[in-house]
Amino acid sequence: MLKFHAIKKYGSKLRPKLVNRFGEKKYYSPSEVRSTVYQKNFNPKYLPLAYLLCLEKNDLKNVLFTEYPELDIEQYRIEINDYITRKKYGEYFQRLNHELTNN
Repeated sequence: MLKFHAIKKYGSKLRPKLVNRFGEKKYYSPSEVRSTVYQKNFNPKYLPLAYLLCLEKNDLKNVLFTEYPELDIEQYRIEINDYITRKKYGEYFQRLNHELTNN
């Protein structure tokens, strides 16, 4: 149940928190995302999800390579997407679904 609530929080509340802190942007920097995750009480276990949702493609590749070199990002995307689909919470993750189909 904790995983469901953590992922739901990322999908529904992360972007509004980023907008409040840094203004409306298409993409945010890794440090903006990371600091928001830690300062606004998001579960840091899902920080790669935050990066997927909020970073530009090149920033995403660089930060994941540096911070999570063991993470297979394509497998992670598939696992998160499958989980979202099973829980019927896709409306909170429209951007992630968009990213999955465009990458």
